[in-house]
Amino acid sequence: MTHRTTPWLASLINAGALVFFSLMLVAGLAACEPTTPVSEAPPVEEPPPALSDFDAQVDAVLAQMTLAEKVGQMTQADLSGLEDPTDVATLFLGSVLSGGGSDPAAGNSLEAWTNQYDTLQTQALQTRLGIPILYGVDAVHGHNNVLGAVVFPHNIGLGATRNADLVEEIARITALEVRATGINWTFAPCVTVPRDVRWGRTYEGFAEDPGLVAELGAAAVRGYQNGGLDNPLGVLANAKHYLGDGGTAYGTGNFPNAPLDQGDTQVDEATLRSVHLSPYLPSLEAGVGTIMPSYSSWNGEKVSGSKYLLTDVLKDELGFEGFLVSDWNAIDQVYPDDYKTAIERSINAGMDMGMVTNQYRAFIENLTALVEEGRVPMERIDDAVRRILRVKFAMGLMDSTRSHLADRSLQASFGSAEHRAVARDAVRQSLVLLKNEANTLPLSKTAARIHVGGKSADNIGNMAGGWTIQWQGESGEVTPGGTTILQAIRNAVSANTEVTMSEDGSGAAGADVGVLVIGETPYAEGFGDIREDTQMALAEEDVAAFNAMKAAGIPVVVVLVSGRPLIINDVLEQADAFVAAWLPGTEGDGVADVLFGDYGPTGKLSFTWPRSVDQLPFDYDAEDFDPLFEYNYGLTY
Repeated sequence: MTHRTTPWLASLINAGALVFFSLMLVAGLAACEPTTPVSEAPPVEEPPPALSDFDAQVDAVLAQMTLAEKVGQMTQADLSGLEDPTDVATLFLGSVLSGGGSDPAAGNSLEAWTNQYDTLQTQALQTRLGIPILYGVDAVHGHNNVLGAVVFPHNIGLGATRNADLVEEIARITALEVRATGINWTFAPCVTVPRDVRWGRTYEGFAEDPGLVAELGAAAVRGYQNGGLDNPLGVLANAKHYLGDGGTAYGTGNFPNAPLDQGDTQVDEATLRSVHLSPYLPSLEAGVGTIMPSYSSWNGEKVSGSKYLLTDVLKDELGFEGFLVSDWNAIDQVYPDDYKTAIERSINAGMDMGMVTNQYRAFIENLTALVEEGRVPMERIDDAVRRILRVKFAMGLMDSTRSHLADRSLQASFGSAEHRAVARDAVRQSLVLLKNEANTLPLSKTAARIHVGGKSADNIGNMAGGWTIQWQGESGEVTPGGTTILQAIRNAVSANTEVTMSEDGSGAAGADVGVLVIGETPYAEGFGDIREDTQMALAEEDVAAFNAMKAAGIPVVVVLVSGRPLIINDVLEQADAFVAAWLPGTEGDGVADVLFGDYGPTGKLSFTWPRSVDQLPFDYDAEDFDPLFEYNYGLTY
């Protein structure tokens, strides 16, 4: 095991001991009382019921269902591919999702999203059995598809906070903003353990340490589900991407032109369990209702088609009673040459619901035929539908005395100052101070002039990164209500302080200090994978802006906005102070709070920082292991 694995994990080579010991650890963690959050969950005197406790009610419904109704429950269509809203009713769909950028036709305002949800839910309620749909979204750092939502730091920044109570509170606030649109399911948290920061999804992981991922992932589950699945102020959580998605070998990527994403995790089972499976155990203990299997493979076998991983380990050994939903069209990859065979293998392996986006009709037709041909047993169909209905019963969706349309009273707090204050605190706690020569930081609020530069200084889109309004994110003023870092600096200084700005760093001469905000522009998934030709280097425009500001002969503070560590050696050496801000989201005031000393930096690296791309992936046990900064590094003042 590497030194980046916690000691209690390193000693557990035996799989049974791993499961037992991890669950006992979770029990201890769960006993700790969190601080009171802004959106406090109602007190729960007893643990919520097990999902299987609903089986008598589930079986009564299951006995009434036709094959068409059962297969429909196993089908999830994407909004952008839904041919007609009435398909929800006529095909008995169990779920609809909005993938990244799949907005309502009327736009992505709060009102448009709410109306869209109500329209589709009304269709489901009109069916013979009136089974409501689950509506899923990637609310991975706030309700990030909707204009005006609070966008929190991505998970890599939250990992730097080491604050499970804060992560739980963020998830609870996210749930409230999601439920303000009626939507009841988020595809979060990501409990991946990224082991190569060239991976384009690195920022979706809390840390490279399975122990920290385990703790923060479970906290997020508790926050999203808000005290129990039947809480109308919570949403159904989804732990992803099971299993080993963060451990793929460079060069095995299955996403177009991506060397890591959707690739092959080439490790033995003991490593798979200790590094990549262990973080799921606390989320299971926290009651996570759904899990999303990964696109990736384990030693050549697609996880989404692995009966051993989906059924034998997750359902039978670990006792998971919820349901599995595939990733976006991931079933296709199980057997790319024949869609029908791909469905057969994935469903028989244990997949319960297919995220089949715009090919939902073909999925229904093929799965129905597979049952009729005896290639998918009816007991497997009944097991999948039982699991889906368990979750719907546990959420109160099968209670006909409740309204299952959106509670529009929740919109009063959507994007509120109260919610933004929590996001601002998360930004403060996530920043990691890497260098501070001659006490350059904190800055003086009464300086005569501060010169600000860099492409990300006045750019909410760059601060928020991917999975913000669009799947890949977008530079610029992507969503209202937030504060850029430039605006935050202007908010913080005295009335007599002049704040000047140039993206290219020019015009800094005569200023007391320069603040340069540089880094990555938005990306998501495989589009963010680092290829060999880029070598993780800072962009040429960033280096040029730094050189221009440094040439003015003033102290320069660099704020790096990025989804992972980058190769920063030359700029770091010349900078007077250097702050890793990750992808802080919409609340730039949190960055200014640290720069000016209202909040001392407390963040610690949740990933080891490489000197060069040649060190990746790290061999943590190597005698010459010599990163630029080690895991847990972070200065303060």
